Amino acid sequence: MTKEQGAFRTIGELSKELGIKPHILRYWEDQFAVLTPLKRAGSRRHYRPEDVEIVKTINRLLNEEGYTIKGARKFLAPRRRGAEMVEDAPQGMAEAQMMADNGGEETSLILAELKSIRDRLSHALDAA
Repeated sequence: MTKEQGAFRTIGELSKELGIKPHILRYWEDQFAVLTPLKRAGSRRHYRPEDVEIVKTINRLLNEEGYTIKGARKFLAPRRRGAEMVEDAPQGMAEAQMMADNGGEETSLILAELKSIRDRLSHALDAA
């Protein structure tokens, strides 16, 4: 039996769903202030849909994109202040896109250069 999309998840359910051990989820709660699941009697954790999305983002940043915990905290900091994160940006480019949105012409040039480097690396990998 699977839960509906908007249902709360226990730590065990979230662990199984995402393939992340429960002790890692508890550790991330300590490391990321933005991750605050509800705690019921006996300190049972219940993850809201927005908590699940945060966990998925943390997992992507740390395990797929190679961010450090400190870097992932910086990436998630705008969410704590109420700003929206750039969810649809290609992996590895979300932070650069946020900088471009907040910066001026110089940041846009840096972003263009990074995209060019990405494209050249992609072509080199395809040729190899």
